[in-house]
Amino acid sequence: MDPKRELTSVDLAALVTELGAYAGAKLDKAYLYGDDLLRLKLRDFDRGRVELIVEVGETKRAHVVSPEHVPDAPGRPPGFAKMLRNRLSGADFAGVSQFGFDRVLTFEFEREDQNTQVVAELFGEGNVAVLDAAGEVVDCLNTVRLQSRTVAPGAQYEYPSARFDPLAVDYDGFAARMRESNTDLVRTLATQLNFGGLYGEELCTRAGVAKELAIAEAGEAEFEALYEALTRLSEQLSSGAFAPRIYRDDGEPVDVTPFALEERAGLSSEEFDSFTAALDAYFVELDTTEDEASGGRSRPDFEEDIERQKRIIDQQEGAIEDFEEQADRERAKAESLYANYELVDEVLSTVRNAREEGIGWEAIDERFAEGRERGIAAAETVSGVEPSEGTVRMDIDGRDVELDPQEGVEQNADRLYGEAKRVVEKKEGAEEAIAETRAELEAIERRREEWEAGDAESEPDDEAEDVDWLSRRSIPVRQNEQWYERFRWFHTADGFLVLGGRNADQNEELVKKYLDRGDRFFHTQVQGGPVTVLKATGPSEPTREVDVPDGSLEEAAQFAVSYSTVWKNGRFAGDAYMAAPDQVSKTPESGEYLEKGGFAIRGDRTYFRDIPVGVAVGITCEPETRVIGGPPSAIVDRTETDITVEPGQYAQNDAAKRLYREFRERFQDTSFVRKVASPDLIAEFLPPGGSRVVE
Repeated sequence: MDPKRELTSVDLAALVTELGAYAGAKLDKAYLYGDDLLRLKLRDFDRGRVELIVEVGETKRAHVVSPEHVPDAPGRPPGFAKMLRNRLSGADFAGVSQFGFDRVLTFEFEREDQNTQVVAELFGEGNVAVLDAAGEVVDCLNTVRLQSRTVAPGAQYEYPSARFDPLAVDYDGFAARMRESNTDLVRTLATQLNFGGLYGEELCTRAGVAKELAIAEAGEAEFEALYEALTRLSEQLSSGAFAPRIYRDDGEPVDVTPFALEERAGLSSEEFDSFTAALDAYFVELDTTEDEASGGRSRPDFEEDIERQKRIIDQQEGAIEDFEEQADRERAKAESLYANYELVDEVLSTVRNAREEGIGWEAIDERFAEGRERGIAAAETVSGVEPSEGTVRMDIDGRDVELDPQEGVEQNADRLYGEAKRVVEKKEGAEEAIAETRAELEAIERRREEWEAGDAESEPDDEAEDVDWLSRRSIPVRQNEQWYERFRWFHTADGFLVLGGRNADQNEELVKKYLDRGDRFFHTQVQGGPVTVLKATGPSEPTREVDVPDGSLEEAAQFAVSYSTVWKNGRFAGDAYMAAPDQVSKTPESGEYLEKGGFAIRGDRTYFRDIPVGVAVGITCEPETRVIGGPPSAIVDRTETDITVEPGQYAQNDAAKRLYREFRERFQDTSFVRKVASPDLIAEFLPPGGSRVVE
């Protein structure tokens, strides 16, 4: 007997009765796992923490679960979960209702500023729709556009066409419905009265009538007996007089019902105090049984994870020391300016006056050279000028200081103090990061101790290097959230981190905070592209000049083009350019204006012409499990499986859902895909605009 994976209409009717007892509980937080498992965390005055699970994928269920059975919270909440939190945080759970006798539940939430309905469709493909007080769809997990109904953001929600409700009919209506059939009693109950096969047989057994008796041969006696059995069933459902059971066949869970069924009398069973408790235990046992059938969990490589965290800590400690030294240097430069105030002021005034007289930078540099030959003290401190930056360099107390002659001594000193403060902030960020890394190290060591204390039978597998992850029944999730994940990002084939802004604010932030010496700046020739930064060094390393292979530069250029309006406009190629950090300025040319997120580039640029757009999205299984995306040449070899996309007709979210479904088809462990590559996570790697899969 195949185990039950979807709740029946009878089950939902029982659930409505039980869940009504939680009315008044306040919603604390909402979580979304993959694209089909919704978790609502509530606080009840009498019961404390209440966890409500709604699943609308291959398994379709809705019930309260024990806190110890709640899945770990996903990393970053997707947009759907954020929307729910904004609308429902602090709202009162006002109750739940069933749409007729259909497998549709509507959860009501009330808050002073707005009321919200969460509709769970536990049939067909499954769906969850969030409605405002007027019944308009705020958002939904799946967009539905059929001739009979539409479920889409901004549209008025439409329930599916109502089916016949056998619990709301009187005897005359029941008998008339039965007589309309041309088959037997049990099939009529199952199909025409919508009870399904199990409860159709159960009603016949309870009524003491022959299941296969033809309708044409049935009389009032059979109809009355069946209606009496139906009435008793309806009273059980509305009163809450349940005796929930989990039924097992050869020790394996196969069914869960709100009361004992005569049709299941031949199976062993276990009784529970409530139907929600029985559902919780059933689905936990069902998942556990399937895990055991697939060989159970493999032991995580704790040692490798521990060594990796220790290496990160060593790097972070080195970075903190470098930041301290750099901050000290900047402060010392500022103090040297004040200690040599008159000398510095003389140089700045000389350069400023010369520029106002129209004298060029080359001539100014020659004048200082002449002054050094004549032994003039101020000239001897000048080590050179930087025409591209409009600055002068001075050697003060053995320190090389770059100064802006358009500003006075105080302003230049303030800028240096500001730079020292920025470095201190980076140091503080590194200290926070090292604290998080140490906490993660402790957590890994603790998990290892718990694993070993649990006497896990499975030993570390001496697996071959070529592991067939797609065929694995169970894939352990190993993932550390990184600081750069809020930006667009990828690693080149050579291992360089490339960052891209998602909006004007992030473009500003990337240049001001993350564009360091040795990095490369990329942008498209067209407007509407992300600032793209190829990082030459990691956050825990001192900045320095690094030779970047041509392949990585080309991948960064392709990234800049692909995530720009080139893709959004349906074009398949575009131009990009590269510049050094010291060429990028927020100061516009005279008479020009820079919008937010825009920058002026001074000096020669390196151009990448007619770069083809291209984005691949894939799933990695080792050393970490995650979805990644970017130029195909940087992604394909890193992933277990990948999908390449090009400009096309499907909107970003719809394309993400298509890719998600394709990944689920490729992996045997579909729950793994839901955890690491949900549609929201996939969408983060898709360019703005329409896309389609490259066949």
